[in-house]
Formats: sequence, C-alpha cells, structure tokens
Amino acid sequence: MKHSLIAVTVTLAVVFAGCDRKDSGQGTSRTQELMLYCGAGIRPPADDLIGAFFAEYGIRVVPDYAGSEVLLSKIKLARRGDLYMPGDKHYVDQADDAGMILSRRTVCYWVPTILVQKGNPKGIGSLQDLLKPGVRVGFGDPNACAIGRSTAQILAKNGIKWEQISENVRFQSLTVNELGMQIQARSLDAVVVWDAMALYYSRFGDQIPIPLEKNVVSTVDAGILKFTKNKEAAEKFVAFLVSEKGREIFAKHSYSTEPPK
Repeated sequence: MKHSLIAVTVTLAVVFAGCDRKDSGQGTSRTQELMLYCGAGIRPPADDLIGAFFAEYGIRVVPDYAGSEVLLSKIKLARRGDLYMPGDKHYVDQADDAGMILSRRTVCYWVPTILVQKGNPKGIGSLQDLLKPGVRVGFGDPNACAIGRSTAQILAKNGIKWEQISENVRFQSLTVNELGMQIQARSLDAVVVWDAMALYYSRFGDQIPIPLEKNVVSTVDAGILKFTKNKEAAEKFVAFLVSEKGREIFAKHSYSTEPPK
C-alpha cells in the first residue's frame, strides 16, 4: 500500500510539475532556467546556493524537493529536467546505470547520527539502546529517502535485525526533515538523521553520535541529466556547487565538503 501511494504521488507530481513549468515559461523566455531534482535534506543550503547562483549568473534554478527515491522515480517517468542532487550518490549511480547522467561531481558528505529528545530522558547512548522496551523510534523509509537506506545499512552493519527493533519503530518518513519535526513535536524519543539536519533541531534535541566504524557515511553527488536543454548552464551550476563560494555556503549550514575522518 505504501509503495502504491508513493507511485501515485510521483505520477501526480510529474503531471502537475509539467503544467507549472509550461505556465511559468510564458513571459520569461529571456531568463535561462534549470530544473533541479534535489533531496529534501539538502534544502537549507540548496536554497542559498540557488539564490547566490542567480545573483552571479542570472540563471534561475527551479528545485523539486523530495525523497531521493521518489525523485529518481519522477526522473524515470518524466525523462526531463537538468540536474539531480539526491541524498546519496547511490541514487545518481542508479540514474547513471539507466543512462540518464551526463556527468557528476561530489559536493558534500553526511554522517548519520541519533537525535534524541532534549536532555536525553530515555538515556540513549548507542544504537543498541534503540532496542530498549518503550523507546519510540523513527527512521526514514528505505524505499523513499536516502536516510532510510543509510539507516537500514547501519542496522545491518551493527547486527540489528528488523525483527528486533520493529516494535519500537513508530514512524517511517518519506524525507529526513520529517524526522527532526517528530523530535520537535516530542512525538518520538529518538530518530536517525544526518548530522547537519540534527543541528537544525538542536533547540529541541541532542545528538548521540554513531562511531565512524559503526556508521555509514553518505556521499552527495550532483549529476547533470542527459535530458538537459541547457548543458552549459547546468555545468555552471555544478561548478558553482564545488567552488569556494559554494563550499562556504555548504559550510555555513554545517554540511561537510570533506570526507569525515
């Protein structure tokens, strides 16, 4: 049922996105425009990057924010757009294998972390503590978003089977952003999110780091789609992402542009 709902959502989103872009093109044909499929967790720096890029080059980037798997389904269905920047390079690999990527660059890295209620009232200190009776846990849906896929890999890496933890999993999200909101609303005791996302909710929760040897770091790539109608502008945007100015914007939002050690 969940997968059917996602499929219907993707289909409708593609249809309405096409209508919106057709309408928005009227009267603005002189302005170059790029369509960016962007992972929802990248939205904070992406909004700033898009604004700074427009200020410098006068090229408008129209983002579509959603879960990485949802975006990949949209691209496969619509076969249009210019850029794809999901929450993990795995999804760019998938698009590349399907013959949809012209070129790609790594732009930043994410480290999954446990975000708990402020003050950590349940005394959570590790992944194993998520198995304690009565702990309300939230994960991303591995069939919808990058954090869900990474979390599934982390559980497997640490020998935690779904059967052991499923009773405590009260919520599975389509995007990483929804998990932080659950901590803010005090609906859950612990969620697994990206380190940069956890910082946005530092007023409401505390981070419990996952040691690197037990973790699965996510590499974020930006790819240029073969459907692009403006390859030169798309290349400029990707170059801007990895430029000094672009790296400064990522850093401002606590997104690491160097592999964690």
